Amino acid sequence: MRFGIIGSNFIVDWFREAAALCPDCEITAVYSRTEERAQKLAREWGVPHAHHTLESLAADDTVDAVYIASPNICHAEQAIRMMEAGKHVLCEKPMAIDAGELAQMEAAAKANGVVLLEAMRSAHGPVVSALRNVMEQIGPIRTASFAYCQYSSRYDKWKAGIVENAFDPTMGGGALTDLGVYCVHMLVMLLGVPRSISAHADFLPGSIDAMGDLVARYPGFNACLTYSKLHESHCPCEVAGENGTIQFGPVGAPRWARWKQRGEEWKTIELAICERDMYYEIEDFIAMVRGELDPAPWQQWSRDAMALLDQARGQAGIDYRPHTPRPEETRGFV
Repeated sequence: MRFGIIGSNFIVDWFREAAALCPDCEITAVYSRTEERAQKLAREWGVPHAHHTLESLAADDTVDAVYIASPNICHAEQAIRMMEAGKHVLCEKPMAIDAGELAQMEAAAKANGVVLLEAMRSAHGPVVSALRNVMEQIGPIRTASFAYCQYSSRYDKWKAGIVENAFDPTMGGGALTDLGVYCVHMLVMLLGVPRSISAHADFLPGSIDAMGDLVARYPGFNACLTYSKLHESHCPCEVAGENGTIQFGPVGAPRWARWKQRGEEWKTIELAICERDMYYEIEDFIAMVRGELDPAPWQQWSRDAMALLDQARGQAGIDYRPHTPRPEETRGFV
């Protein structure tokens, strides 16, 4: 599988490192908005083809698939252009700004006979399947909590007057799309779609959501999601039932897990996880393109998660335009 890359941030470095471990993966092209930047990246990465227009990348017959890691607001347009050129697309989370964009992307994939997959690290590898197996032994489920709270260096820059994509409403940034998305995906992967949700967010003045929470209601229990770019939290994720409890973390890419039945000691869930864990999504993506793995379950998780993200944005008032906060929203930020 010959990949072109759109994007140049740290997640692309992780992708390149993981791709180097995949025997059937080769990076043959890179795209950037300026020719100078594209050529510079190609030299640094040892990539043979550099492109500074999407049209040129789409026409490159040395590229079978494109990995997209650009700002969120660009995903849909770039993915659709690549798929219309017959290229498969592995797109960083969140794959689209809303369900409407996602539907357009899915329609383009179907019309052109290509695979479209969201690059959600937690959805691949051994952890989620292991958790789903153990959950059968702790039910019925009575509560769950998933948290992703990580102090952002970009917050320091924002306080200094430097607004980067992660805090730029026009780029589709914010805590929900950057961190909360991982909690939402884990929710639907482990527990399915809730009956209803209740979501709130706290905004930086004139900016985007910086932290928030979501309560998902299921028959017989609630699940609580917490995410923030303003503070750290080291609480494990937990799913608890009448007969036992599971803990694991981190939610974005779980690397450890344990469980216990009521009244017994903790048992470690043994997992051999590749250090460059994007390896698993690349391998699964290649298998899907080859017809060796059905992408439907992963695509449904993305669809379900996007529907919940839309509901959360609507309830919290996140609209990707500069936000004029109410007085109560600025408490603690000024």
